[in-house]
Amino acid sequence: MSERIVNSCEVKWLDVLDEKGNIDESLMPPLSAGEIRKMYETLILARTFDQRALNLQREGRLGTYASILGQEASQVGSALAFDKADWIFPSFRESGVLITLGYPLPMIFQYWSGDERSLKAPADLNIFPISIPVGTHIPHAVGAGFAAKYKGDKIAAAAYFGDGGTSKGDFHEGFNIAGVFKVPVVFICQNNQWAISMPREKQTASKTIAQKAFAYGFEGVQVDGNDIFAVYKVTKDAVEKAKQGKGPTFIECFTYRVSHHTTADDATRYRQQEEVEAWKLKDPVLRLKLFMHKKGIWTEDYHKGVEEKAKAAIDDAVKKAEAVEPPDPRDMISFTYEKLTPRQMKEIRDF
Repeated sequence: MSERIVNSCEVKWLDVLDEKGNIDESLMPPLSAGEIRKMYETLILARTFDQRALNLQREGRLGTYASILGQEASQVGSALAFDKADWIFPSFRESGVLITLGYPLPMIFQYWSGDERSLKAPADLNIFPISIPVGTHIPHAVGAGFAAKYKGDKIAAAAYFGDGGTSKGDFHEGFNIAGVFKVPVVFICQNNQWAISMPREKQTASKTIAQKAFAYGFEGVQVDGNDIFAVYKVTKDAVEKAKQGKGPTFIECFTYRVSHHTTADDATRYRQQEEVEAWKLKDPVLRLKLFMHKKGIWTEDYHKGVEEKAKAAIDDAVKKAEAVEPPDPRDMISFTYEKLTPRQMKEIRDF
């Protein structure tokens, strides 16, 4: 009989940019002033989109909407690390990812208005439809990565999901296959501390969410999800690792959902406002602004121009989205099966 340690599961934590705009130079990814400005401008565009979507929903012009407020760095920073050829599988809270990757803004508004025709991505974007069911798209991302490996394509697949998604069977099934076959996939969990009204500590007994990867034979990393430099660096490393045939990586972006779960939720019923206010001090846009100001690449005039450009883009997108002809109600039936059943044919005739 003997007792020994057979494996060590050490989760690495990375942060580069603190809340006062200071960086650790030794960890800073190589980024030009232009690339940093692009990060800031995309954050502002994503936040402007988010606020407008919330306003439109309150006016009855959009359906239920899931805000990304507070999570912009996790989305923009990670999305910037992917190439056009990579395959992206979003959940329902990835507006910032779609915006960063160049998904047409009118089509994102069109989707949240209830028109699913907008989920047919433009031909130059490898982005799968938004997954509303929690976690069900994780095996799909693994399948795409597996197919790429089988064909010899040097691409990565990515699945975005929240902390609640890690409790689903799809999560464990996808992770198991990815680990066994060293699939080139990057798993990105936006741990925003709440899965609707379920707090993180009741979601799992694990000290971190990232450590779940080790059970399946690959690395899990925890990153400050409000630090755009750290998120970008970790994701870039994971993408390169995947394309080098070294298998998957699981990234836990430690962030916070400042807004309600969706516009159909009232978060004041289950969490304290003091908690929300504490996280607002960690705002991802503010800390990047402070860094840029110290480096001389942020000014009031520059910021004003960025905001005006973002507002104009969003105004134009709303106008185009609301000008789209409504879908044919019969389409609810027309594409359910390859061929219409006799009952469906009668229902269509009766419309």
